[in-house]
Amino acid sequence: MSESKRPGLLNRLFGWSTPRPASDTEEALKRATGETPSSLEEVEALRQRREAERMEEDEARQEAKASETWPVPAELPFTETHAEPAEPPAGPPEATPDFIEDVEEIETAQPASLPQPVPPIPEPEREPTYEPAPRQNWFHRLATGLKRSSDQISGSITGVFTKKKLDATTLDDLEDILIQADFGVATAGAITEALRRERFDRDVSADDVRTVLADEVRKVLEPVAMPLRIDPAHKPFVILMVGVNGSGKTTTIGKLAQKLSAEGRSVLLAAGDTFRAAAIEQLQVWGQRTGAPVISRPPGSDASGLAFDALTQARAEGRDVLIIDTAGRLQNRDELMAELEKLIRVLRKIDDTAPHATLLTLDATTGQNALNQVEIFGKRAGVTGLVMTKLDGTARGGILVAIAQKFKLPVHFIGVGEAVDDLEPFAAADFAAAIAGRAQEEK
Repeated sequence: MSESKRPGLLNRLFGWSTPRPASDTEEALKRATGETPSSLEEVEALRQRREAERMEEDEARQEAKASETWPVPAELPFTETHAEPAEPPAGPPEATPDFIEDVEEIETAQPASLPQPVPPIPEPEREPTYEPAPRQNWFHRLATGLKRSSDQISGSITGVFTKKKLDATTLDDLEDILIQADFGVATAGAITEALRRERFDRDVSADDVRTVLADEVRKVLEPVAMPLRIDPAHKPFVILMVGVNGSGKTTTIGKLAQKLSAEGRSVLLAAGDTFRAAAIEQLQVWGQRTGAPVISRPPGSDASGLAFDALTQARAEGRDVLIIDTAGRLQNRDELMAELEKLIRVLRKIDDTAPHATLLTLDATTGQNALNQVEIFGKRAGVTGLVMTKLDGTARGGILVAIAQKFKLPVHFIGVGEAVDDLEPFAAADFAAAIAGRAQEEK
């Protein structure tokens, strides 16, 4: 491009494509700056000054804009919009200015943190100690055990004897009550006959009937109330325990071993119930309690062989008493009763007089079935005496009277609980008084 056609300074500065008259340029600068330049140098100087002023204005605007983001001063100018109301709004006492000021004064007066009281050291817990209840005498325990039987009998008697005079109808009702209580026909007939002789057509009360009942029961039981006598001529004295399942044989053995050990006799126990592992373990526990050693074999072993070994060991050790447990068996199972007979034959190969006592353990809760047990075990095993257990768990204690009346077998012990001393020698008078519901003075 030639020099003549090159745009001028103002054209390049303001982006003019064509040259403008000087008068127009001067007029524009005059409007922008309020001054009229006289030459191009002045125009350039005015332009630079204008640029500097514009830059200062931009910096001022930026500083003003930045100052708007700073925090608002703590004290604002008072305006009517910030003026507080003349009266505080209604509200609870805790929201009033006076209350807040009082709380603030209290808080400022108190220290920031108060020392916390040290809690007392708790004493170590002590296990409570219980004094054992005094042990009741045997009659009280017997009366408590026979309470279900005596309550049933006494309640029935009281319900029947509402008339003042004894007549035939009342006697028949009484006989039915006694038979239902398992006293047996013979005993029930004897009691009603005694009342007929002494009180017929006379005034009679329920207490009179209970007195006659106790007397007649005592008469039946006294001949069979015999303690178990250990004959010192037989050493060891062999006791064979038999009975049906669950009659309490193993527990009775443990209690009996305790009594004999307390008498100073050396006892050996034989776990002959080899069909039940639990029976073997149970007898071993009783042996530990009573201090009596127990001879046993693995479950399923031959019971006759165990009895043979036990008697041989007892003789070798000079034991006073050998008590042999046997498996529970139903009296109507011929093959099981035959096994019991075999065991007795094996014992007699060593001592032809053994066993010296065969005790049948009877569960009083079985009722009339106990009569059949006594009959069959007596024939097959040669029962020599009875032990009646679980009299505290039944209302049919009268079955012992029926058994004594029919078989006349000695009754050595009765049990009314699970404790080791809940097996006692049988006393006819105590049993009669307890089952009839009569009180008796403590001995």
